[in-house]
Amino acid sequence: MKKFWIALGCVLMGMASAQAQSEEHPYVPETDQAVVKKLDEWQDWKFGMIMHWGPYSQWGVVESWSICPEDEGWTQRKPAGIPYYDYLKKYEALGKTFNPVHFNPEKWAKAAKDAGMKYLVFTTKHHDGFCMFDTKQTDYKITAADGAFSKNPRANLAKEIFQAFREEGIHAGAYFSKPDWHTEYYWWPYFPPRDRNVNYDIKKYPERWNQFKQYTYNQIEELMTGYGKLEILWLDGGWVRPRKTQTKESLSWSQTAPQDQDIDMGKITTMARSHQPGLIVVDRSVHGPYENYRTPEQEIPNKPLSYPWETCMTMGSSWSYVPDDKYKTVNVLIHNLVDIVAKGGNYLLNVAPGPDGELHDAAYATMKGIGEWMHVNGDAIYGTRAVAPYKDGKVCFTRKKDGAVYAIYLLDENEQVPATISFKGLTPAKGARLQLLGASNKLVWKTTADGVTIQVPETIRQKGFKHAIAIKISAVEKV
Repeated sequence: MKKFWIALGCVLMGMASAQAQSEEHPYVPETDQAVVKKLDEWQDWKFGMIMHWGPYSQWGVVESWSICPEDEGWTQRKPAGIPYYDYLKKYEALGKTFNPVHFNPEKWAKAAKDAGMKYLVFTTKHHDGFCMFDTKQTDYKITAADGAFSKNPRANLAKEIFQAFREEGIHAGAYFSKPDWHTEYYWWPYFPPRDRNVNYDIKKYPERWNQFKQYTYNQIEELMTGYGKLEILWLDGGWVRPRKTQTKESLSWSQTAPQDQDIDMGKITTMARSHQPGLIVVDRSVHGPYENYRTPEQEIPNKPLSYPWETCMTMGSSWSYVPDDKYKTVNVLIHNLVDIVAKGGNYLLNVAPGPDGELHDAAYATMKGIGEWMHVNGDAIYGTRAVAPYKDGKVCFTRKKDGAVYAIYLLDENEQVPATISFKGLTPAKGARLQLLGASNKLVWKTTADGVTIQVPETIRQKGFKHAIAIKISAVEKV
């Protein structure tokens, strides 16, 4: 009998392994030519900002997750020991006291532009269901009559933010959470929530699920029609998906039996693009026709990916505001950007405003530092694509559409530009001009047994370059 169970276990493990291998769903290319064109433009932008902001910033706690009844590190209620429903009541009351009196989106937009950011993704609604826009579907919103900020002429925060960023030439995108832990159509108060998922049996109560689908559709249509030109619809909450699209990863997010949480993305996408032609739709982690690009979170892939992608990552330690947050150094952020772009991706960097509507001084200082580097080296970043070998040691490569290639040498903190820079895998074409951005000198190079070596004059080395240097190679030999 023991042998039988061992054999059965091996069979099941083999089946699970085969299932996991089959779950790497292929990327589905977009067929709408307006979207294809927009995706190509988006891949030129390279660097963007995402902003998580909501009433939870008053407590400096993780966005939404502390009201999720899952026992994970990011869902812990603080202080510990508060009964769930007592905590939920206090959390939901934060919407009434949220009063960002120093709200100044023009200041944010100027800082983002100066940092070299080309697009914005703003959280119009996170999982907790609080709306940072003037929705007509619920009173759980920033413009609610009993809210502390509702009488402010700029109370419709999302509208003001999108407008301020567009005026700086930054493309606007809307983050929107598919799950909504406030509406009775998703977390029905008749039953207690048990995890992040819908808390009732959809098959038993289909009319309630249909109400949720309509609620979601209506809110997205409000955003698509009342908030100016939007170029990205960035949907979060990947567990809300058709049952047939579930993967091993998405099933691991459930503590309850998986359900068919289909909200009809085809209908939503068609509607959204009827109002916003060419709209990029990102149904995060739901691999299929409504995931125009993929979004690895807080990580950089080890190698280039064969489809459009974007790393979303925090500038500090948290997606939401933390009073004493620690920010990554400018050196680390620029190295991340170069690494991502060399692999063909975009970098979406999160900055979180505080409860008064202001960013940390460190956030502004960090963006200023990035901008100083981008002002000199942006040509090696924007409008580029990946080119093999992508990276060799401390040198990353990017390619312009005209065939020019950039070799970007990553400087360690406080490292001086070396006298020679060597790499293999790419060779300048005969007669190619090599020039370091930020300097006028034509660089001398030679081929060696180990590849290519570029001489860097002492006059350049003494200029005080930081973070990374970019060498433009006008043309390279074809492999």
